[in-house]
Amino acid sequence: MDLSYLQHAGTVFATIFVLATCTMRTMIPLRVFGVLSNLLLIAISIPTHNYPVMALHAVLLPLNGYRLHQMLQLVRDVKKSVSSDLSMEWLKPFMTKRRCRTGEVLFYKDEKAEDMFYIVSGRYRLVESEIELPVGAIVGELGMLSPSNERTQTLECIEAGDVLAVSYSQVEELYVQNPEFGFFFLKLASARLFENIGKLETRLAQFEAPLIAGAAQRA
Repeated sequence: MDLSYLQHAGTVFATIFVLATCTMRTMIPLRVFGVLSNLLLIAISIPTHNYPVMALHAVLLPLNGYRLHQMLQLVRDVKKSVSSDLSMEWLKPFMTKRRCRTGEVLFYKDEKAEDMFYIVSGRYRLVESEIELPVGAIVGELGMLSPSNERTQTLECIEAGDVLAVSYSQVEELYVQNPEFGFFFLKLASARLFENIGKLETRLAQFEAPLIAGAAQRA
């Protein structure tokens, strides 16, 4: 049986796939197209006994499928965080672990901001505002949105522990790969900013209340 037409069809499809891939700017449609192309080229290579092509795409298929699942899961987790507890745990798979010693300063006020941290264990304090951050907190994410990209406070480790770190360039890469992620990350960071403003206003009101009461008594 003459199967040369399948070989020609495979060449045509492979050319179309390469051209289409070059036009895609985001990761999810690229991975979807990759999975479809892997399946098609495997199907074409079986009757033509083109085993090198079949082996190549048999390896690429699970890789494309895993990356597609990872990106879809990332978007789902960010959406969930925006609508619930503002958690940034979804960033953990993209972060690297770092051990911090007591007295170590992770970053100083006014220095260039290049990464953010997720607190795993230990105790950490924002020096200027004297706020202690709990385990599970993210710190440093707002520097990414600042026009000057400078730290607004100093972060000090007051009890040894671990943090997870991710660079702004990695977050930007995730945004480029999937703009939907970038949209929800922006909403999440904005929500956390307003939450921090609310906490500061509450603390300020608690500080002012005794002063107002004292002034009223003197009057």
